[in-house]
Amino acid sequence: MRLHIAWIGRTRSAPIQSLTAEYLKRLSRFAACDARELLSETALLKLVEKSSGRTQPVLVLLDSRGRQLTSEEIANFLQYHQSHDTQELLFAVGPADGWSDSTRAAANSILSFGKITLPHELARVVLLEQLYRGFSILQGHPYHGGH
Repeated sequence: MRLHIAWIGRTRSAPIQSLTAEYLKRLSRFAACDARELLSETALLKLVEKSSGRTQPVLVLLDSRGRQLTSEEIANFLQYHQSHDTQELLFAVGPADGWSDSTRAAANSILSFGKITLPHELARVVLLEQLYRGFSILQGHPYHGGH
């Protein structure tokens, strides 16, 4: 399974760029992954359409109106997709004003980090950390043990 992480908008913050790079490096121990800055929702939908895999990626949006999962449930979500031979999982963090209804309708899953509103750059770091934590749980890695 390959992970794609996408977000709408440019990142100028050096600390966010550093954290993004760190968690992508950590994630790469568990799964092939890449990250992309996109200019718009249209670019995200084109990315899904133009996937080179034998199936379209499973599109997972981060949205405050989505389903809230614990870290263990995120691990189960990842395990489900691994065991069902999902070729590509595409997680996307939206623009500052949220996803349009049409993009939400195109998603396979919509997840939330709670009722709070996070800046989209911080939401990306939280997403990457939770994906890393999820894989750590599946591998029995001690990272999760200190929660």
